[in-house]
Amino acid sequence: MGVPKLQVPTPKDFLQKYSKTPKLPKRKKVQGSKKSPVLTMPQRMERPIMGLRSRKNFITANAAEAILLVPKKPLRACVDVRKGDKFLIDHSGLVQKYLKKKDFGAVPKYLAKRKEEAQRAKEESDKRIKETLRRRGPKRVSKEEREDLLEGLKKNWEEINQAFQSMSVAVETVPRRLYREKLETQMKQLEHDIGILEKHPVIYIANK
Repeated sequence: MGVPKLQVPTPKDFLQKYSKTPKLPKRKKVQGSKKSPVLTMPQRMERPIMGLRSRKNFITANAAEAILLVPKKPLRACVDVRKGDKFLIDHSGLVQKYLKKKDFGAVPKYLAKRKEEAQRAKEESDKRIKETLRRRGPKRVSKEEREDLLEGLKKNWEEINQAFQSMSVAVETVPRRLYREKLETQMKQLEHDIGILEKHPVIYIANK
C-alpha cells in the first residue's frame, strides 16, 4: 500500500538524444554474392574508332518510306462558332456509327440461346403435364370393351327378365313381393346402363 518504492536513476544516467531509437544491425557480407557491375568509362588517352561508315542511302530510304506511308486520316471535329472551341465528334455520341455495324438489329447469341432453353423447358413441362394427366385422367373405353360390356348387360337383363316372368302371380307373399321388387330394380338399372352405352359411342372411366 502507498507510493511504490522505485529505484531513482542517478544524475549521471540522464536521457541522451536518440538513446531510445532502435538501431539496425550492421550488414554482413554474404559469400558468393554477385558484385554490382562497374560502369566502364573511356580513358582519357583512349582514341575513338574512326572511319566507320554506313552504306545506307538515307535519302532513298526516306523517299521510299514517304511513298509507302499510309496517309493519316484526319480527325473529324466540330466548332460551334467561328472562333469557338473545337471538339472531336467521333466519340462524342453525335455520329451514328453503330447503325453501320454488320450485326446491327440482329438478336444477340445469348438471347437466342436463352430463348431455346426456355422453349425446351416449356416443352418438357408440357410433356410432363400431359403424362401426368394421362396417368391420372379418365381412361377411354375401347370399342371392343364397349361391345362386350353392352352384350353382358343385355344378357343379364334377359336372365333377370326370364326369372321375373317365371314368377307366379296367384300366390303373393311378402318374400315374393320383395324379390319381385328387387328384380324390377335390377332390370331398371340395367335398362338405364344399356341406354347410356347405346347413346354414347365414346365412354371414359374416371381413375380414383
